[in-house]
Amino acid sequence: MRVALFITCVNDTLFPGTGKAVVSLLRRLGCDVDFPAAQTCCGQMHVNTGYREEGVRLARHFTEVFAGYDAVVAPSGSCAAMVREQYPKLAKPGSRGAAAIAEVTPKVYELSEFLIDVLKVQDVGAYFPHRVTYHPTCHSLRGLHLGDRPTRLLRNVRGLELVPLPGAEECCGFGGTFAVKNPAVSAAMGADKTRSIMDTGAEVLCAADNSCLMHIGGTLSRQQTGVRTMHLAEILASTEEAQ
Repeated sequence: MRVALFITCVNDTLFPGTGKAVVSLLRRLGCDVDFPAAQTCCGQMHVNTGYREEGVRLARHFTEVFAGYDAVVAPSGSCAAMVREQYPKLAKPGSRGAAAIAEVTPKVYELSEFLIDVLKVQDVGAYFPHRVTYHPTCHSLRGLHLGDRPTRLLRNVRGLELVPLPGAEECCGFGGTFAVKNPAVSAAMGADKTRSIMDTGAEVLCAADNSCLMHIGGTLSRQQTGVRTMHLAEILASTEEAQ
């Protein structure tokens, strides 16, 4: 299976280790993984802030870059939801662009979707001997409807103790430009989420979006909680040999 990694802007610029973890994991599971160097932003920020035409151009570029792959995998529920949910709404009905979007977007998967729905695996052979709690980010929960896919994968990681997060479905307060436009509310929501995490006694907070982990992790760090954040891909890529 020829798979393309859609790295996303936040991961590419701030969390390159997540992309490396995805490649390592998928190759371990037998996938032929490419990284198309011409890929750019998916356009979510543009569309969400009213720059629709710029979003249309980025959607067109996305379909050109990722055409021809069997699957496109993103370590981000947010950006995968943008492509799958918003791109069809950007295209003019009946246009060539609409046809290209209809061809490419069904092949775009968030990582846990790809593992469970396409590769049909729930045990990826990972080893991570730590107490972990999972935060289902808004786009992965309400946009992609990932459900329990990420936690099914985590429960099959050897050595990992998965503990439930109180109020898990509540937003952390990041929300892309929401955190910039409403800093006080965003900070208060982040503080609520942090208190819930501390109540679990977890060593590690895991999620499918580094943007939310960055927001929550900032509060955890400032409060010197000792709780670290890790993307789902990095835990699933961990092996006993790497510990």
